Amino acid sequence: MKFKIQILFSLLFTLIIGFQGIAQDKRAKNLLDEVTSKVKSYDNIAIDFKYSLQNLKENINQESKGNVLLQGNNYVLNFMGITKIFDGKKVYTIVPEDEEISISNFDESDESAITPSKMLTFFNKGYKYSWDILQNVRGRKIQYIKLIPISSKDQRKEVLLGIDVQTKNIYNVIETGKNGTKTTIVVNSFKTNQPVSKNQFTFVKSKYPNYYINNLD
Repeated sequence: MKFKIQILFSLLFTLIIGFQGIAQDKRAKNLLDEVTSKVKSYDNIAIDFKYSLQNLKENINQESKGNVLLQGNNYVLNFMGITKIFDGKKVYTIVPEDEEISISNFDESDESAITPSKMLTFFNKGYKYSWDILQNVRGRKIQYIKLIPISSKDQRKEVLLGIDVQTKNIYNVIETGKNGTKTTIVVNSFKTNQPVSKNQFTFVKSKYPNYYINNLD
């Protein structure tokens, strides 16, 4: 489960933030600059998404839905029955099935630690990239950009980023692993500047009176 959540965050925030400054191809750079500029103009972003993981060789086919609300570095993610809250300092992982809550400090020096702002620079290096196909998806023109990891140690074969040509919003992210696993996130709903309460990203312990608290600090 932890591995799936890490994959989700990597794909999801890539999808939300876009790839700032990575495009050498002029067409790709212009389009990605538009996406990044637009995203930066929002006070917050609310996304409903569909997640799928497939590996035909291993006969794996998993699907799930989720949603995430982001504002600055704060977020609330609901995915596969788990809620993750980040208030800018601590990460709260709430698992209703086990009635357990894990609390951990955010370590900015940890390269694996994920926040929206870190995603602005996460893909700035380490890839070869190219302008890919244009698809018509239910009347929407989706332009794809392909990214190929430079490092031979990277377990990903390629990443495809699909951008709605008209809205300049991200439509989907498709990650293909060297082992044949394909992980996809498709945006079902992309809303911005939503009304958010001041306590939206605050963990309230009293809401979980019978939960076991696992403090990982």
